[in-house]
Amino acid sequence: MATLHRPATSYRPHHPYLPYAPHTRRTSHLPRAAPPRTRPAHRAPPGHTLTRDLALPLGALGAALLVTALMLTGQTAHAAVALAVFALLTVAVSSLARPAVVPVVALVSWMFYDGFVLNQRSDLAFQPQDRTGLLVLVLAGVMGAGCAAAVRAVRRHSAG
Repeated sequence: MATLHRPATSYRPHHPYLPYAPHTRRTSHLPRAAPPRTRPAHRAPPGHTLTRDLALPLGALGAALLVTALMLTGQTAHAAVALAVFALLTVAVSSLARPAVVPVVALVSWMFYDGFVLNQRSDLAFQPQDRTGLLVLVLAGVMGAGCAAAVRAVRRHSAG
């Protein structure tokens, strides 16, 4: 059977098990705790921003809003104008996106363009007009990524 005792406090001067009197207590022989080592705040490498990570979802949202605006204004009948507007959107989003994501940005833009502007029933096709739209949007994505890379290289060169 276990006997439970009242817990002892950390300091009780009238107990005989203290090795020395409280007024002569020396702390030099006790190990000292080193202050915690602090590190500077983590800084993201140049060019690594949240915008680059969110470019693809924001581009898809922009394409959806663009399709909605084109449908509301009745401009879906003018495929060339809609393709030019989608190309501008693809250039803008590709300039913000990571280079590895640029083909996906162009593909998402093409899916919205082909599904809602050309075919208007959310059907994807691969007719000559659809292939032309895909080619234009891929080239727009490459152009946007290339321009952004050139701007970053000039900034890096002038800063370094």
